[in-house]
Amino acid sequence: MKRREFFTTAAYGVGAAWLGSKMTGQALAMPELTKKFSAADTVVLGNTGIHTSRLAMGTGTVGVGHHSHQTALGVKGLSEMLLNGYAHGLRFFDAADSYGSHPHVAEALKHVPRDKVTVLTKSWARDPAGMRADLDRFRKELGTDHIDIFLMHCLTEGNWTERYKGVMDVLSEAKQKEIIRAHGCSCHSIEALRAAAASPWVEVDLARINPTGAYMDADPATVIGVLKQMKASGKAVVGMKILGAGELRNRQDEALKHALSPGLLDAFTIGAESRNEQEDLIRRIAAA
Repeated sequence: MKRREFFTTAAYGVGAAWLGSKMTGQALAMPELTKKFSAADTVVLGNTGIHTSRLAMGTGTVGVGHHSHQTALGVKGLSEMLLNGYAHGLRFFDAADSYGSHPHVAEALKHVPRDKVTVLTKSWARDPAGMRADLDRFRKELGTDHIDIFLMHCLTEGNWTERYKGVMDVLSEAKQKEIIRAHGCSCHSIEALRAAAASPWVEVDLARINPTGAYMDADPATVIGVLKQMKASGKAVVGMKILGAGELRNRQDEALKHALSPGLLDAFTIGAESRNEQEDLIRRIAAA
C-alpha cells in the first residue's frame, strides 16, 4: 500500500483517549491534546540546542540498498518536494546512506540557507575506519561542511555501547571538531533502545513509535516507558514509523495524535511521496 493511498483514506475517529495495542491486547491510555500543533512548530531537540521543525521530511520509505520510495522520484522530484516542505515551514531533512537520498537533499540545500535547516543522516558503519570514511563521504555527497545530526543506523544489539565504542569515539571527536552538532542512534530492538536510554553518549535517538505497535521494538507501553527515561535524561527523542509503515493507513489521525501526545516526542519523521501527501499531512497535524 503506497502512502498516497493511506494519506487520502477517510479519517479514523479519535475521540476516545484509549488506544488499543494489538501486540498486548491491552488498552493504552494517552492524554488528550490540550493545545493546537503545527508541523512547522519550532522545537528544541533535547539538550542539543538544535532548533528545528516538529515534522521532519523522511526520505526512506522502504529505504534499503541506496533506494527508497522517495528517491524513486529522482533528484529533481524529491528535492522539489523538500523545498515545498520548506516553503510550508518544515526545516528538518531526514536522510540516510541506505536510502540513497544524499544527492536529493544536497540539491535542496543549494536553494535554502544552510543555517535554516537541520540535516540528519545515518551510517551503517560498525568500525572506526568505516565511520571516519562515512563522515567525509556524507559531507561531500550532501554538499555541506557539517551535518547537524549523525546517527548510527539500525542498532539491534543490547551491548552495542560496548561493542561499538570505537565508532562512538569517532563521532564524539567529530562533534568536538564541529563536523557534526549531535550524535546518537536509531534503534531496532528493545534491547538496543534500552541501551540507548542508559547511555550518556546518546544525544538523539530515532525511535519507532505508534499506537498499535506496528513495526515497533515492543508494545507501545513498554517503548513509551523507555522513551520517557530518555527524555528525563535530556536526550532528544525523534519518532519514526508513526504510521506503522502504512499499516495505520485507516488510522492516520489517531497515529498523529499519539505522536503529538504531551511529553512523548521532540519531533517525528514521516516520508511523503508527493506534494499532495505532504500538504495533507501538514493539514492533519494542524487539525489533530
